[in-house]
Amino acid sequence: MGRQKAQSGGCPCGSGNNYEACCGPLHQGVPAVTPEALMRSRYAAYVLGLESYLLETWHPGTRPGPLGLGEDAVRWLGLEVVQAPVPKGDEGEVEFVARYKVGGRAHRLRERSRFRRQEGRWYYVDGIFPDA
Repeated sequence: MGRQKAQSGGCPCGSGNNYEACCGPLHQGVPAVTPEALMRSRYAAYVLGLESYLLETWHPGTRPGPLGLGEDAVRWLGLEVVQAPVPKGDEGEVEFVARYKVGGRAHRLRERSRFRRQEGRWYYVDGIFPDA
């Protein structure tokens, strides 16, 4: 999926913070403290084309092979967190809507993502798609 730049230092995850104070440290190896922080950093990684980060933060039990980022001309347009309840122990969920364009056509992806904490780190496990 397409590689884009962070706008004017703003984080692609839409938090309103600058990249260096938001997802940048996570992309450099600092563990996310919540499932929402991990989800936001993963969205930013899609925007920036950081495939290795996406795979590293994917739970080993559900991690796919190469994602092929950059093969499609995807332009990410924005992220809205719908809900991010407080995790229950080492399990968490985040529901979000991501907007993007492919070939000039706008799309939206609504997902309820599941996360699991192992050895102090949150990992993306999988997601369900309520609109599907």
